[in-house]
Amino acid sequence: MNLYEAVYARKSVRSFTGEAVSGKVIDSIRKFYQEMEGLFGGIETELVILENRKEKRTFSGFASVNAPYYLALYTGSQEKCMMNAGYILQQLTLYLCSKGLGSCYVGMSLLPPKLKKRGDKILACLLAFGKSKNGYTRKPVEAKRMDLKELCLFKEKPRLWMNQLLEAARLAPSSMNSQPWRFVVYDNRIHVYSKKYKSGQLGKMTELNFGILFSNMMVVAEELWLDVDLIRLDEIDQKNYPNSQYVLSVVLRV
Repeated sequence: MNLYEAVYARKSVRSFTGEAVSGKVIDSIRKFYQEMEGLFGGIETELVILENRKEKRTFSGFASVNAPYYLALYTGSQEKCMMNAGYILQQLTLYLCSKGLGSCYVGMSLLPPKLKKRGDKILACLLAFGKSKNGYTRKPVEAKRMDLKELCLFKEKPRLWMNQLLEAARLAPSSMNSQPWRFVVYDNRIHVYSKKYKSGQLGKMTELNFGILFSNMMVVAEELWLDVDLIRLDEIDQKNYPNSQYVLSVVLRV
């Protein structure tokens, strides 16, 4: 299984065997991360792998899922840092799936203060992972997601590749399965919107969710050899949709 296949097959795993993951696989995770590019340049990140197999009292209870391992991604606190972190973390979840490992984004409300920062970087999110007790894949139809008809406003008939990008977006995980995204679809571009918040700003977890979304879409674009840009268009930014705010556009280069 490659990352593209994992986009459609991966499911969140919350029950793990506790079995050890080989050092070779752990090293390959680090290498994959080191070779990865983020969504935005100039934002430093750092990946830490926490083992929770032998000394469970060290980590037990700090996350909503008890797992043998956790990936902790730390980030600089620049603008859009959480979106960038979500983009990186989702690629890591897909990579873990390609290696036969289950994973799950977890809550961090009980996290010890010493783990919330690393130098001048803050913890963006925690990812539980390990060998799953009950499988780590599912069929796309088994995913509890809204239908594309509910998520999309179709302005033009989309091309075939557009439908594949939209399906990858539909399957993206989000906090509490909130699916905060909506799409305005044209022949060769998708304008991505978020449910509007009273403050006018995306919350940290919502921003992380959108990074996850864009990661899914870009993995599929790369597999299909599509030359795609993720850009913010000023003319779209001026348009208003009820209860929504513009985030970015996915545009096919021609």
